[in-house]
Amino acid sequence: MKYFGLIGYPLKNSLSVNYFNEKFKSLNLDDYVYENLPIKHIEDILLMIDHNKDLYGLNITIPYKVSIINYLDEIDESAKVVGAVNCVKIIRSHQSTDASRQLTEKKNYKLIGFNTDVYGFEKSLLSFLNNEKKVDRALILGTGGASKAVAYVLKKLAIEFTFVTSNRKSQIDAHRYLTYEMLNQHILNENHLIINCTPVGMFPNENESPNIPYQYISPDHFAFDLIYLPPETLFLKRIREQGALTKNGLEMLHLQADKAWEIFQ
Repeated sequence: MKYFGLIGYPLKNSLSVNYFNEKFKSLNLDDYVYENLPIKHIEDILLMIDHNKDLYGLNITIPYKVSIINYLDEIDESAKVVGAVNCVKIIRSHQSTDASRQLTEKKNYKLIGFNTDVYGFEKSLLSFLNNEKKVDRALILGTGGASKAVAYVLKKLAIEFTFVTSNRKSQIDAHRYLTYEMLNQHILNENHLIINCTPVGMFPNENESPNIPYQYISPDHFAFDLIYLPPETLFLKRIREQGALTKNGLEMLHLQADKAWEIFQ
């Protein structure tokens, strides 16, 4: 058997298990299994890999996309620039002679980190913004691992961005940031794309939404929520009711999962 899994805590809301196991079934890979692998402390990850000899790939979610980097042997260039990893390929000593030569003396496997959120978000965002309106400024709600991938894509697309955080002491790689209390009509009028990279509003807390001044949202705005459960968060609902276009994170999930599968192979 070959096992793959999702690392995070908690993992109640993930669709990854069904998505990957259905993919394995469609490819007639009867000896492939994907599982949720919740761990309370990221430092337990090496012990878990040691105990699961048939584990060959991991996806990483909240809250470990940044801290996982400390446990990797290599990191892909784009993930290094982003500063966050959501996909880890596990190369076992028996997979190839070349790989074996690169393994450390302390363990019989090698961990290589990637960021497939970049690919998934870029493809999904471009399909969302496929219209005549030009978006050149954005607000990124949150400063965690997912927000780093979003910032990387926006920079690539020449869309200026500002982080929005609840922590006034945040140091966000020297990028400009605002607190939620600073948001006003002028700022909303200048930033027509708003991306929620926080878990606020995720099931089972559907009655919560990021604290932005929704009354200043107009039909010229676009809102993207990386959350996909529920399909329409309160954040997206409140923005849609102001006449703006919205999109959730389900397509991004599928796209980044497909890219992860390419890496695992």
